Amino acid sequence: MTDTLSMYQASVPVLQRALRNLKGLLEKAEAHAQAQGYDPAVLLQARLYPDMLPLLRQVQLATDTSKFAPARLTGNESPRFDDVETSFAELHARLDKVIDYVGGFEPAAFDGSESRTVTLPSRNGNDRQFDGRSYLLGFVLPNVFFHVSTAYAILRHNGVPLGKLDYLGAR
Repeated sequence: MTDTLSMYQASVPVLQRALRNLKGLLEKAEAHAQAQGYDPAVLLQARLYPDMLPLLRQVQLATDTSKFAPARLTGNESPRFDDVETSFAELHARLDKVIDYVGGFEPAAFDGSESRTVTLPSRNGNDRQFDGRSYLLGFVLPNVFFHVSTAYAILRHNGVPLGKLDYLGAR
């Protein structure tokens, strides 16, 4: 007997875990800054390189990609967030909202989503189309992992004592 991996299993728990782990990274960063005696908000604008986005935007993009994924895969509209966060507390709240939103989808809603057409709108009118499987495996998950990894790297580069298990999470 062979078990199959559903689109739900490949998306919802994976996205929730990545976001929970990102939240844990931010908690450690804030605690580290306070223990070292500097304003944790300094880290929110930290970058790996001048032409890269700061930590704050990495978190916003990870949450955006995560909330759009189940909505698009199930044919629903995703909530829109204004990118107005300026503190760790606001980023934690955003992460909590997205973790809860993503977790609100039922597995049955993903039935057939591997072949559903997903269109990514673009500002220049060159919309990208995917089938659901390609969207999830070739766009969503790599993007979420990129932004979480970049957030990790920004924090690590700024002296926050993080290790691989902080990125991977407890389970």
